[in-house]
Amino acid sequence: MASSSSTKVSMKLLIDTKNNKVLFAEASKPVIDFLFNLLCLPIGTVVKLLSANNMVGSLGNLYQSVENLDQNYMQPFQTKDVLLNPKAQSSSTQISGFLTQNDVNEDKDEEIKLFMCPNKCKFEVTNDNTTRCTSSVNINSPFVTPAYSSCSNFMSREVHYIGNKKVDEEKVSTNIKSGFVKDVVTFMVMDDLVIQPMSTISSITLLNKFNIKEICTLQEKIVEMGMDEGIKLLKASLQSKTVLTSVFLEEELSMCNEF
Repeated sequence: MASSSSTKVSMKLLIDTKNNKVLFAEASKPVIDFLFNLLCLPIGTVVKLLSANNMVGSLGNLYQSVENLDQNYMQPFQTKDVLLNPKAQSSSTQISGFLTQNDVNEDKDEEIKLFMCPNKCKFEVTNDNTTRCTSSVNINSPFVTPAYSSCSNFMSREVHYIGNKKVDEEKVSTNIKSGFVKDVVTFMVMDDLVIQPMSTISSITLLNKFNIKEICTLQEKIVEMGMDEGIKLLKASLQSKTVLTSVFLEEELSMCNEF
């Protein structure tokens, strides 16, 4: 998942250079959709993105335990991939690679194939046509007492499910892919990820709130956010109340201090 091939989105930061702090950012729809997508991430995906070794607390150990567990300990029709690579509900983010596992959401519209024994031994079905029938059948013979033998035929006769979907899945899927917010307004993202529609009045109010006396200490900076920045932002959002500052300023300052 190299970030070099990822699509990036940009936003404008307003920085208080005197205190080395991001006051807020001006963000468009793609950025807000990305941030809202963080709420759709399953815990397993979060741990995987941040990697087990960088996780705070014990969730990394839990993830590692599943990785190390032999498949033989799992239920016959259950795989570890469900826990290690869970699928989120949404794929609306424009940062490619961040939710690549969600590209398979389109498969929901495909019909699930069901199969039964060609001898119709039981009213049982499976979604794997290599499954063998477990039914016992009567061996009819005039020379022996009635006996029973396992059918063991492959359950290869296809059957079809007839019914109505509980929800209009196509409509829901389309709505998710188009994102969460409308593309008609600029949004304001605070350092602690509080989000609200942008307005001139709100900007002036915020400057008063931050007690900004000297406008010359403010600096605008356009930053790009791709796969790497997305993961750093996700990690910072779990640990800090100054997320934008942590991701876009502190790292830059630390790099400057090395020289």
